[in-house]
Amino acid sequence: MTAETAYHGEMGEQFAAQATDSVYHAYTDRPAMLELAGDVRGLRVLDLGCGGGHYAAAFLERGAAHVTGVEGSQSLLAAARERVGERAVLRRHDLEEPLDFLRDEVFDVVVMALVLHHVEAREQLLAEVRRVLRPGGTLLVSTTHPTSDWTYFGGSYFADDRVELPFGDGFTLTYRRMTLEVFLGELLGAGFLVEKLVEPRAMEEARRVDPRRYDKTHRQPLFLAVRLRRPCRHPRAERP
Repeated sequence: MTAETAYHGEMGEQFAAQATDSVYHAYTDRPAMLELAGDVRGLRVLDLGCGGGHYAAAFLERGAAHVTGVEGSQSLLAAARERVGERAVLRRHDLEEPLDFLRDEVFDVVVMALVLHHVEAREQLLAEVRRVLRPGGTLLVSTTHPTSDWTYFGGSYFADDRVELPFGDGFTLTYRRMTLEVFLGELLGAGFLVEKLVEPRAMEEARRVDPRRYDKTHRQPLFLAVRLRRPCRHPRAERP
């Protein structure tokens, strides 16, 4: 997601507000990703595309020792700062560019929640994630479900065009369609091992918020969420 396509101004403000209690964000994607994360007490977490700081706040509440959030939108960063204050390090940065302000192998967990499909330079970004993640560390990624995109936008399932989705009060979200093959293939090609894949469905509490959207998540897959691992180094076998 370039600085130009990030959710700026009022669009960013609306997105941050919606992510707070919407069925899709607060009751579907976020609970699934946090469950995949498991115990983060004492860990160093990097939240790429941190948005309004909802994940940063959740990891801090769960005992993470240090959280760094990276976001391209100034309005979303403002919402994140309001949510987490000085408890997390927040930085504005274009995810199409290298993460050259971060040291090698410093994070235990890297999170990319509903952001990878916005990025064009995915190969570069995943290489950077592998660089800053310690060996044995965890990568959490969620994205729109390929079959959901196919159902909504039509055409070929194998299309990789950039699509537009109406959002909020007259705004439009744009992102790149990916097949399951491409999504998992790029993660594996970057050197990560898949540990678990889930197709999140809304929590029971979402019935009270929006029964229609709750039911929709239980009829068709809308998101994918995966937990991956950066393999540990293995010492070379000694020659006899």
